[in-house]
Amino acid sequence: MVSLSMSNQAPGVTALRSSARVLRLCFVEARPAVLAVSTLRFMTGAVLALPVSPVPEPAKVLQGATAWVLSIFAIYLLNGVTDVTEDRVNGSGRPIARGDLAPRTAATVAAVAAVLSIAATAGLPPVLTWIVGLNLVLGYLYSGPPFHLKSGSTGTVMVLCASGLLSYWGGLTAVTGGQSLSTPTGLIVFAVAATCWMTFVGVPAKDLSDIEGDAAAGRRTIAVTCGERRSRHFMYVAALTLAAALGVAVVFFRVPLAGVCLAMLAGTVAVIAAGRSAAKGGSDQQRRPYRAFMVTQHLVHITALISNI
Repeated sequence: MVSLSMSNQAPGVTALRSSARVLRLCFVEARPAVLAVSTLRFMTGAVLALPVSPVPEPAKVLQGATAWVLSIFAIYLLNGVTDVTEDRVNGSGRPIARGDLAPRTAATVAAVAAVLSIAATAGLPPVLTWIVGLNLVLGYLYSGPPFHLKSGSTGTVMVLCASGLLSYWGGLTAVTGGQSLSTPTGLIVFAVAATCWMTFVGVPAKDLSDIEGDAAAGRRTIAVTCGERRSRHFMYVAALTLAAALGVAVVFFRVPLAGVCLAMLAGTVAVIAAGRSAAKGGSDQQRRPYRAFMVTQHLVHITALISNI
């Protein structure tokens, strides 16, 4: 009887383990670091909205953050499905590129996650449903046929800017309950600076290590069209300009973001140092500017959260 019971349970256990493995691989494909910083963006938008907001419901804010991150999960999973060619040429170690996760399976999980992200906004302000839905549309325009806006730098910058600003708007909406309250100046300054950092520093930083694969896939990134050297210099100028502009804005508008200024300045130094190192090294060193950029993203948001909680 015991053997029969174990035999009956085996298929269910096997299916459960297989499903867990697929979800784990999808999580890795969607890039945990991106999911983490996406959560930080939403929560920073919520925290910086507190000066003009009534006391928020923590459960509602967490629900909104969950809906937002599910949409980002769906978007980056679809991106992995459509990036197979360039990822394999670039030697990516993500599950789809290395053959551990079937693109069709990943696409199915992405579709389910997209539906869940909309469903997760139930009971929240209707505006938040529109924010999550618009983010999903942008994600599809970026990666999906026939648009593939990722193929050029202009489309990439447009989508990333819009998605970045939506994340902070989502946090603001979750805290204010969708009420038409004035947006704090500190949130506006931070959202613009952080979004510009993501696009004008992050895009060239990522492109530096992906030139071969992007060219093979027919993508017209800054690094492909202008060359590695010019792309690195653009990244340097963008980082320095943003760090300086943020400092000026903080002083001019008198917003409590001095710590954020220091974090971005430190990140600027790190990105430039990593870029100079990458110019002399191989493919692994070419990833250093992007890693420095990503660490700075996390540091800037964590600093803003700690300073304003």
